[in-house]
Amino acid sequence: MRDVPRARGDGERGSVAAELALALPAVLLALLLGAGALGAAARQVSLQDAAADAARLLGRGEGAGAAAQAVSAAVPGADMSSGGSDGMVCVTARAEVSIGSLMRIPLQASSCALDGGR
Repeated sequence: MRDVPRARGDGERGSVAAELALALPAVLLALLLGAGALGAAARQVSLQDAAADAARLLGRGEGAGAAAQAVSAAVPGADMSSGGSDGMVCVTARAEVSIGSLMRIPLQASSCALDGGR
């Protein structure tokens, strides 16, 4: 009995599905981490703006409570500390951002303003 020749590619049947099944989790993980990193960068920008706003509030003579409220309103869960010297008032705002449930990244932003209100 003679062997029937197989069509080309029969030995590779299903290899595309197998490769996709192996690569898909890595691609999804990379996309999720990329989206999380973009979210963290956006939160860092918001934190920097909040620190600048709080420093200006303190420089105008507003109380520390108003500055802390401005920071927490702009970035929920953020806290701040302030200090000053040489006619400047500086604010440091801190927050944490989570990228999925994989990691937590601490963020920090500082800003100073002229201390004209005191």
